[in-house]
Amino acid sequence: MTTAGLALTVALLPGAADAAPDDPSNSTGTGTPGAQTPPPTPPSQQTLIRRDATLTKAEQRPGVRELRKQLGTQGVLELDPATGTARQVAKLDGYLTPPSGDSPEDIVRDYLRARPDVFGLTDAQVRDLTLRKQYTDVAGIRHLSLLQSVDGVPVFGNGVKANVSRDGRLINVLGSPVRALPSALAPARVTGTQARHTAVRDIAGADADGNPPTDTAKQVVYPVPGGTARRAWQTVTSPDGHGMWLHVVDAVTGRVLYRQDLSSDLSAADAPAVARDTGQPPLSSQGTLLSSGNVLAWDYSHGADRGGKQLTRNLTARGWLPRGAKTLDGPIAHVYSDVNDNNKADDGEEITPAAGGTFSFPFKPFTGDNCGPAACAWDQKKPNSWQTNREQNAAQVLYFLGKYHDHLQAAPIGFTRKAGNFDGRDGDAVQAQTDDGAAMNNGLPDDDHINNANMGTPPDGQAPTMQMYLTGGYSDDPDYKVPSGNYGDVAPVVYHEYTHGLSNRLVVDADGVSTLVGPQGGAMGEAWSDWYAVDFLTDQGFMKDNPHIDGEISVDPPHWQGDLQLRTQPMDCPVGSKSAKCPGTKGAGPGGYTYGDYGKIWYGGPEPHADGEIWGETLWDLRTQLGSRLTESLVTRALELSPANPSFLDQRNAILQADTVVNGGRADKTIWKVFAHRGMGYFAAALTADDVKPDEDFSLPPGPNTPRVTLTGKVADDTSGAPLSGVTVSVSGHSSGFPGADFSAVTKADGTYAIPDVPEGTYRKVYASGHGYEPLARTVDVKSGSAEAGWSLRRNWAASSGGAKVTDFTGTDNTNFGCGPGGLIDMSAAVWGSDATGGTNGTGVDPVHNTVELPGAVDIAEFLVDPTAGCGDDTTASLGDYRIETSTDGTSWTTAAEGHFKPADTGRQNVVPLTSGTGENVRYVRLTMLGNQAADNGVDCAKDPSPAGCKYMDATELVVHGASHQD
Repeated sequence: MTTAGLALTVALLPGAADAAPDDPSNSTGTGTPGAQTPPPTPPSQQTLIRRDATLTKAEQRPGVRELRKQLGTQGVLELDPATGTARQVAKLDGYLTPPSGDSPEDIVRDYLRARPDVFGLTDAQVRDLTLRKQYTDVAGIRHLSLLQSVDGVPVFGNGVKANVSRDGRLINVLGSPVRALPSALAPARVTGTQARHTAVRDIAGADADGNPPTDTAKQVVYPVPGGTARRAWQTVTSPDGHGMWLHVVDAVTGRVLYRQDLSSDLSAADAPAVARDTGQPPLSSQGTLLSSGNVLAWDYSHGADRGGKQLTRNLTARGWLPRGAKTLDGPIAHVYSDVNDNNKADDGEEITPAAGGTFSFPFKPFTGDNCGPAACAWDQKKPNSWQTNREQNAAQVLYFLGKYHDHLQAAPIGFTRKAGNFDGRDGDAVQAQTDDGAAMNNGLPDDDHINNANMGTPPDGQAPTMQMYLTGGYSDDPDYKVPSGNYGDVAPVVYHEYTHGLSNRLVVDADGVSTLVGPQGGAMGEAWSDWYAVDFLTDQGFMKDNPHIDGEISVDPPHWQGDLQLRTQPMDCPVGSKSAKCPGTKGAGPGGYTYGDYGKIWYGGPEPHADGEIWGETLWDLRTQLGSRLTESLVTRALELSPANPSFLDQRNAILQADTVVNGGRADKTIWKVFAHRGMGYFAAALTADDVKPDEDFSLPPGPNTPRVTLTGKVADDTSGAPLSGVTVSVSGHSSGFPGADFSAVTKADGTYAIPDVPEGTYRKVYASGHGYEPLARTVDVKSGSAEAGWSLRRNWAASSGGAKVTDFTGTDNTNFGCGPGGLIDMSAAVWGSDATGGTNGTGVDPVHNTVELPGAVDIAEFLVDPTAGCGDDTTASLGDYRIETSTDGTSWTTAAEGHFKPADTGRQNVVPLTSGTGENVRYVRLTMLGNQAADNGVDCAKDPSPAGCKYMDATELVVHGASHQD
């Protein structure tokens, strides 16, 4: 997780913060009571391909250019746009250093110290890095995490991670260290308890309870992009009924700086309605017999042809439950029925031994309309009928958890205690809540507690929470029936959720916080959970995989009927399959998916479970080619070698690195063929992990004799045709798949540029931007004799990178939070945020304005405004009522446009026409925020003051199009 990634996430995640800046004791959050924070708005392509001066300058440093040459054709050197330091350095076909007998820590520090242009660290800063963690995995790789700190407080999201082979060769270096940190921090005015309260209320509303024993807070340094590093609190909380969240709360003002959802759901499908009734008798309570540890459990799912019969298993003999246990609380998990979803075991919710002192509870089937070959587990028309199999299901879940824990811990996967697995000795055994929310609606589950499951995974040492729901539902359509079952009875579902814990513990920053925060990382998270589950079940023989038959491997429960399909098609669907079991979707077409199908599989656009099917099917192809054990090893090692916030191409690269380390590179060609066949070939391009429109390519890496060409061209202004200097032209794609990681150049005074040594090929995303001009991406064919690409760019006269500047503003200056007045004109996702005081529900507020001086006199053709909220604020703080004025001298002003932006206008730039006669010879533009969208979103601040729109109003960007004025 780099600072750049944090900046983007903060700007896009709705739902906001925030204690009153002048009174930490009044720490209150935002969010809608009883509802989850809405999903983030997808980032625009302009945001994704923005280039700034920091990155352009960093790429031209001699040390950076020299290292890039040394790394070779399959070298990876990516710089973080926010820090100008390396996000990752690696070679896909080798190592960074030769074998060494030095300690892994010395190897890493020596490499950092020798490359100050790349990592931005002085000798003293390298020396001051703190080794937080070092462990050796089952393949002998040493994994190191080193923290930056100020006043002994660790920096959040940055630092350095590095990986060293068994024989002392440096595999890669990751992390984006911060170049300039303050020597000291302002003292905290907000306590950890207040910060936890703020975090809880940010998600669950002003009246939410907070601070159960599992909630935590620790101090961190938060490096605000464009602002000042802040002393802050990193909290992990579980607001009642709202999953698990990580926040960063400013320790001086109490403002929320960052939030991250640590929970992952099984499915994106909407829950069907459940028949309702009344009456909710208390749960039955057993005695306190000492158990023998025996349970009745199946290995796959009840009703399955294989693994569908309850057999006696002993949990104690396998070390999963203490001898004489009085509840299902053991070294690897604590299982109880959280039927009221308050994240704790209330009276009657623990599972105690049955008669005879065992936990053997026979499954008692129900019959009815929604039951088929797999008998129902409850009657969804009868309140509390789920109690019949409540104890059986909890014991079943503990059996699944123990069995899967041991599988993941063993070689070749090696998710061990040192690697961060879930172990009661570290205080982080899985807290598994079965029948979660089953009694929320008078003895029946409500719509928020049906047909799903989730896993919330905090950093190592804090217990994860797994929640298993009942399934069921009816509609007026006689063909629409969802089985009355329990996801805790289905092995692939339990294994899927547990695997979220594995990926979120292995793909982490230097301080151990999960970095699967981008759309592509989230999609891979769902795919890994599916893949590891069905890989295990197939190895055990509970799933059949005939390589000549498509469409056999699925996470869907066997013999379940109805409309509870978890994925659009099985995982073993090859590209081009004609099988009826591999139908694909209307948007993506039939057969196996490829990288170009990203965002097209789900009917509503990008969706992690649907887009994850691309990655899952690719990994199944890899398993088919390499076998289960080698693929398990490579995929797991790749998680540990991953950079922060990875894209599909980042993980492709990590798998190639893993093959080099654990397999001597013997599978290199096979891996490339598999990924190229799925559209993730050498020239595939993803701008970042937030790119929801990646470009696919089916090419293998160019051979050693592939011609190299100098890509040349000229960049000009699209209006005047004048040549443009100082514009960056960069090639995205290449072997790394990263923006600007390999080939780039800056235009000269005559507008020309030259990028040498580019291998022949078709590059899907080559882009030009900077110096006040809007980015433009295109596909370029690089061939001998024709390697030329010209560009015609449109100028944004209000861009700070082109000379525009803020000369005057009113309201609060939030620059130190990364959302000061300059955020309005920086061509990024950063926002200008201010206070919304006075007025009612975001209307009639005290006006605040932002005056922008243009770099010259302009005849304006149009304004564009992105009103989207950011800076941690939810969408209710997005700009609503506004006024735009123009001036030739900064003294006399003319109203050019007025209006109101609505919720449908957020997440995009909106054209604002000018009033006739207000756009000629303009030197100054003034945007006044007159209100926000609180009222548009149904907010009543008198009843609930927690939504951000009750306190703040924001705007993301002001764009000015036009031509230079000619006298």
